[in-house]
Amino acid sequence: MKHFDEYRDPQLVRRLVEEVGKKATRRWTIMEICGGQTHSIMRNGIDQLLEEAVELVHGPGCPVCVTPLETIDHALAIAMAEGVIFTTFGDMLRVPGSGGDLFSARSRGADVRMVYSPLEALRIARENPLREVVFFAVGFETTVPANAMSVWQAAREGIRNFSILCSQVMVPPAMRMILSSPDNRVQGFLAAGHVCAITGYEEYEPLCREFHVPIVPTGFEPVDLLSGILKTVEMLEEGRAGIENRYGRVVAKGGNPHAREAVERVFEVADRQWRGIGMILGSGLVLRQDFRGFDASERFGINHIHTVESPLCRSGQVLQGYLKPDACHAFGRECTPQHPLGATMVSSEGACAAYYRYHRNPFLQ
Repeated sequence: MKHFDEYRDPQLVRRLVEEVGKKATRRWTIMEICGGQTHSIMRNGIDQLLEEAVELVHGPGCPVCVTPLETIDHALAIAMAEGVIFTTFGDMLRVPGSGGDLFSARSRGADVRMVYSPLEALRIARENPLREVVFFAVGFETTVPANAMSVWQAAREGIRNFSILCSQVMVPPAMRMILSSPDNRVQGFLAAGHVCAITGYEEYEPLCREFHVPIVPTGFEPVDLLSGILKTVEMLEEGRAGIENRYGRVVAKGGNPHAREAVERVFEVADRQWRGIGMILGSGLVLRQDFRGFDASERFGINHIHTVESPLCRSGQVLQGYLKPDACHAFGRECTPQHPLGATMVSSEGACAAYYRYHRNPFLQ
């Protein structure tokens, strides 16, 4: 199959693994930002194949994982409100809030529906003009254009029973936060190819210059990931910073100009809380004033809800690369996919879920 089989070729994988081993004169620490890349690394055993040459640590690029606990509680409060149809992607249904999750809200009578696009939520609003329809707009730069288009289209059509609960975050400010930490161990990054497909990679260049790190956009298949790791190792061995695009079949330097235009029309940059991490300046997006009427948090007046994380959950340290999931005492004990303490254990892109699923803890074997 084009663009799949050739990127899963076992012989090419072996050659790339051997090449990384030959190039590395020391064990380098590389962070893959994206949770999808984390799962591919775990599923294919890439972390184990490269164990002697590279330590792979897992970044905060799982949008479900970094959605604040308060925002989950806001979603639950809105979903339980009378006359509301609450729509969301499936990966948000089991993310724990303070008093359950959206699945449990549905069992208590809330009209919670899984959708595959915000435009599907907008269609539901058209079909139910006497109900309030809310879409849970969660994600990194990849999901923002579609969310922007749903709001823009709602405004254009005058659909006033539609709104979004917005938890949009951006990758570069999170990378800056990690690199600025006095405890930072990350020496190079694999950038998420699907994010760069939207934004391009120009905005990573200041990070390369300021912190003298290599950043390599790459994809999600084993050959993609190993090619990106090899290039990162080569740059580290040469003492060279900068961007090297290893996902050229998808990513261009300027990204997708039409998608970027749609985002800039509807959203503006703001500070944003990240679950387990805290406030990251300039890391979020909020609706511009012209579209603020589609903000569900203002429409439903739920900003007074404040919450506290479980002290047992160490997902914030996992998301910043300080801790591997299997080093958390609660992992596989108090915290499992059936009874999660944090979103990293239930998200399809969560690092804790990847470790649990692919048996990276002797306790589970």
